[in-house]
This record gives sequence, structure tokens and C-alpha cells, in this order.
Amino acid sequence: MALKLHPSLLSHPGDWLRTEIVEPHGLNVTELAAHFGVSRPTMSKLMNGRQDLSADMAIRFEKAFGISADTLMRMQTAYDLAQARAHQQDIVVKRLNMAA
Repeated sequence: MALKLHPSLLSHPGDWLRTEIVEPHGLNVTELAAHFGVSRPTMSKLMNGRQDLSADMAIRFEKAFGISADTLMRMQTAYDLAQARAHQQDIVVKRLNMAA
């Protein structure tokens, strides 16, 4: 049986990165964006949970902080699935019955 977590219990990867990685290193969004070679608005959207973590950005975090890009991408996938499950009742699809 799969463990079901309420979507609110899962943090967006950007929020987690901000509170657990970026802020403890004494960095702000502007400094991190400059270090990563991305725009400040892009970094701000990610850190505030308004933009998904891309594989490219996960690799930047891996290179800068040593945290696995694979782990970060799994966090994004888990977050996305939890958000979708929160409204799965609105997704109407009939089961396919395949002939054997």
C-alpha cells in the first residue's frame, strides 16, 4: 500500500532549497542568481514555489552545494504528483478494457 501524504505536507523544492540550503549559506536570491548565471526573477520564482525546478537548475544546485540533482528532481516529481492527487477527482478518464 502506498503512503498518501496531503499535498500541504510536501514542500515545493524551491521552498526547501531556500530554507534548508540557500539561507543557511547566508545567500540571498540576487547573489544566488548571479552565481548560477540566471536571472533574478527566475531564481525568485523558484525559491518562492512559483516555478518548477528544472533538471538544468537541479544540476546547478548539485554543482554549487553538492546536493544530488537526482534527489532534487525526485522532490519535484513527488510535489507535482501530490498536487495532481489533490484534485484527481476532477480528472475523468474511463478505464480501458483490453481484450486478451
